[in-house]
Amino acid sequence: MCTGNICRSPALELLLSTALDGSVTVTSAGTRGLPGWGVSPPMAALLAADGISADGFASRALTASDVRGADLVLTLTAAHRSRVLEDEPLALRRTLSLGELARLSSAVPVGAVVGADDAARLGSLVRASLAQRHRFPGAHSEDDVVDPYRLGDKVYAESYAQLTGHVGRIVGALGHTA
Repeated sequence: MCTGNICRSPALELLLSTALDGSVTVTSAGTRGLPGWGVSPPMAALLAADGISADGFASRALTASDVRGADLVLTLTAAHRSRVLEDEPLALRRTLSLGELARLSSAVPVGAVVGADDAARLGSLVRASLAQRHRFPGAHSEDDVVDPYRLGDKVYAESYAQLTGHVGRIVGALGHTA
């Protein structure tokens, strides 16, 4: 989840959908989604360079129902996480920033991630990661993924590198490579 749902969050949706098996349904939305818009061309080009098509993607706005119905809500910044929790405080134990989950997943003990498919492994990874939160209190600035909207190709590349790095760490913690 990000702001406009045309740069970071659709890239995250597509990266995770590509990396995870069919047991996981990945969707994205924006706090101020731009309904019907496609992925911004610079982000779509970065995805395409990795063999991922953004064709057919349509931006949408986040709803309370989305949050209530999700097993896991990943945000792209701590501010987005705060926004989700202002609207849906009961989502606390299943709402993390992508960077936070990636950071915490690296501290998960070997053997803590179990399950027959990626949905089960992701659930156990989230639980084990949350159990590590006390070791790393507070927000970390490196957890936020930079918003490249209307900025140059260099910022898009930086944002995409952050996304792929975080996804790689999470998928690696599940026991396979992105």
